[in-house]
Amino acid sequence: MILIFSFLIILSMLSTKLSSKIGLPLLIVFIVIGIVAGSDVLNLFYFDNAALTKQITDILLVFIIFDGGFRVQRKNFLSFAGPSLTLATAGVVITALALGLFIHFVLKIELLQSFLIASIISSTDAAAVFMITKERPIKTKLATTLNIESAANDPMAILLTVTFIQLLTEGIKAPLFIVLSLAWQFAGGIFVGFMLALVTVFIFNKFNSDNRGNYNVLILGMVLFCYGLAVLLQANGIITVFFMGYWLGNSKFAAKQGVNNFLESISTMCNVALFLILGLLAFPSRFINIWKEGLIIIFVLILIARPIAVFLCTIPFKYSIKEKFFIGWGGIKGAVPIVLATYPAAAGLDSSSFIFDIIFFAVFISCILQGTTLGLLSKLFKFTTTKRPSTPYIVELHSTQKSDVEMFEIHISENAVSVNSKISELSLGEDVLISSIVRNDKIILPKGNVHIKANDILFVLVQVDKIDRINLVLNRCKNLDGPCNQL
Repeated sequence: MILIFSFLIILSMLSTKLSSKIGLPLLIVFIVIGIVAGSDVLNLFYFDNAALTKQITDILLVFIIFDGGFRVQRKNFLSFAGPSLTLATAGVVITALALGLFIHFVLKIELLQSFLIASIISSTDAAAVFMITKERPIKTKLATTLNIESAANDPMAILLTVTFIQLLTEGIKAPLFIVLSLAWQFAGGIFVGFMLALVTVFIFNKFNSDNRGNYNVLILGMVLFCYGLAVLLQANGIITVFFMGYWLGNSKFAAKQGVNNFLESISTMCNVALFLILGLLAFPSRFINIWKEGLIIIFVLILIARPIAVFLCTIPFKYSIKEKFFIGWGGIKGAVPIVLATYPAAAGLDSSSFIFDIIFFAVFISCILQGTTLGLLSKLFKFTTTKRPSTPYIVELHSTQKSDVEMFEIHISENAVSVNSKISELSLGEDVLISSIVRNDKIILPKGNVHIKANDILFVLVQVDKIDRINLVLNRCKNLDGPCNQL
């Protein structure tokens, strides 16, 4: 079993190259591998334990959501927090409400169960959105809106799902109790996440270990402790770890760069394991019983419920009709809805797997339809931007003490005034060090007589509060006052 599962992991990672080339979300690739290895095809694994799946995927989801919050930059968050968080909260509620009413009145499913199905599939997938916006860059306004929304809307979908499960299993309690419970889960999660972020920063700055691996183990413990404490206090654990990740990612603390790289690996591993397990849990042979309902639900979600939510939530903000339509189409479904689809079965509400099968099928169609066409739609609407060059090298500053100095990666634009200038001619200041230059996938030693070239990638060691000035010096556009690109 270990040999087979390890082979599936290796195969999943090797398939990422093909996935990125054809624009297919990694979710689809990993799930397909799980399905093929699962009970309905090769039968390498027979797996149908929804309760165990929920327990495993809950832990995997903790690190995926934490890493999502960790990578949300404060400057982008503040610039687009209004529309992004409105979509991530009110947008999820509106989507679930519109879709739930349709399911109830058209498909004739009981009202609370209709809202449960709609709540489960109301959030978008951060992994799919992040991959698409990275591989096929779109303008910052839209990319940031979609990225923050997809990273932040899972908690609301989880809250709604848990609430409707409670209503179906425990009955309708006092409305005031429900409202207060929801308010505490959200507000309490934010508060606990903020306090644990402060505690984590303090511990890391005082830890002072020569072994960088100790910091990696420590962050794992702090994330799990954060989640466990939130559950103990009856706040929402997913909301807690997301906001802990956000505040921690925008704080200075010892060994941050190493922790950042480690979290990226952990998140990737959790995504692969999550998708493979969910693929193993699926029984495609059962789709013949629900494919009509699944198609109806996903098309209503894509063409009606999601657009209604986007157009209503962006009324106070400056988005064109094309931008609103694009954001609506960017609501790709993914891992979280499939994970949430295991909750009803674990609670004894889905013994026939009707809900799980519908959600799984709908997510699969969403990934194929929206995931493969979002890049094309971006080109059609002229939202696509130039992809920044990548580098096969990583230069980082590992510090066991809190430091105001950091290593930054700066990409030189073709229109930057620094192009063809010698390093010695640049007015960077004595406290700035260009440690290396990557040009055509080769490292160039940054001597004073070396000329800066377009599309160079510079690794610059500088104080954090001075990096914006350095980027402006290196990347100021010809005949313009602002920078040509971002860090």
